[in-house]
Amino acid sequence: MDLGKTIAVRHESIDEGSAGQRIDNYLVRRLKGVPKSLIYRILRSGELRVNGGRVNQTYRLKVGDQLRIPPVRMADPGAAPPVPVGRPLPVVWEDDALIVLDKPAGLAVHGGSGVSFGVIEQLRRQRPQTRFLELAHRLDRETSGLLIVAKKRSALTVLHDQMRHGAIGKRYLTLVQGRWLDRCRHLHQPLTKYLTEQGERRVRVDREGKPAHSVVRLQRRWQHYSLLEVELRTGRTHQIRVHLTQAGYPLLGDDKYGDFALNKRLERDGLARMFLHAWRLDFRHPLTDARIRVESPLPEALEAYLAVVEQTQEREHG
Repeated sequence: MDLGKTIAVRHESIDEGSAGQRIDNYLVRRLKGVPKSLIYRILRSGELRVNGGRVNQTYRLKVGDQLRIPPVRMADPGAAPPVPVGRPLPVVWEDDALIVLDKPAGLAVHGGSGVSFGVIEQLRRQRPQTRFLELAHRLDRETSGLLIVAKKRSALTVLHDQMRHGAIGKRYLTLVQGRWLDRCRHLHQPLTKYLTEQGERRVRVDREGKPAHSVVRLQRRWQHYSLLEVELRTGRTHQIRVHLTQAGYPLLGDDKYGDFALNKRLERDGLARMFLHAWRLDFRHPLTDARIRVESPLPEALEAYLAVVEQTQEREHG
């Protein structure tokens, strides 16, 4: 990689906004344009000092910590495309502690794995005056809907704790192939991550995997398709997609676990994305403890395809 200008020695003091953050994540944000490999090298070598001593990459910063950041060379600005400002991301809820966005499908939540930028990078570009912006959780790139971003470290810590304890109610709407018969069904299959031969990340049901719990409720049913609401009791990667595919009901438009031949036909009929939308969040405010419920209606593209299904499929009741 071509390198550009050198950043001189920097001395920084940690305030409340950065306290609790891992040192490696802090440096990635502060040293924009510096390759991550170089950041980890200065940590391993001990060139970076915290309060005069060495720390490893998992060290969590404390208020008042004094950092000495050694001279590093930034990547050539032309080596990577700049994050575009883009259109303002739709905001469903906001106060001084957090933002709830309505993420469009096709936009990753963060850069990486071949994606140069995502929601969080774009939001920081749009709001340069906001010192702290961090994702409280994630959505798949192909999934639309509600996404929480913390504006304070204290809020992020509480939100992460709520996530770990299942205290945030997350509900999704999805259209699947097949006639779902149960009014309500609990899916408990454990999940594990793996890589394909092509190096792509995938998830499968595995009795040695991490516990995963989805609650599936029938909303509408037709001859060949079913509209389901899925409540996540755990938040594993690709959980809804894998649980429903394992149960015999692949998501329409799912390019990783779905029915690929059917997806091609659906695209001709107007469904050019995966039918999965994070439509409701229920949680307590991380700082005031007030109850919050936010909702996002189905995007126009998904509503339009439901209208096609209503026109072409015989509706079933009961």
